[in-house]
Amino acid sequence: MRDRPEVAVNEVAEALPARVRAARARLAAALSTEDAYDVAVAQDELDDAVRLARRHGLDVEATGADER
Repeated sequence: MRDRPEVAVNEVAEALPARVRAARARLAAALSTEDAYDVAVAQDELDDAVRLARRHGLDVEATGADER
């Protein structure tokens, strides 16, 4: 028996691009403050979001700290 509600695959696929966009925004904000720790955390979040999106067959492009 599951304690969590069922989530449709379409809902996940729709949420992932938003997660990637949010992660990109956090990375941009971190880069603007030039805080190395915040940049690393934000880059990890973006990498994770892109990986999950690609795993679900979504075409997202990762842009990161190395593309300033």
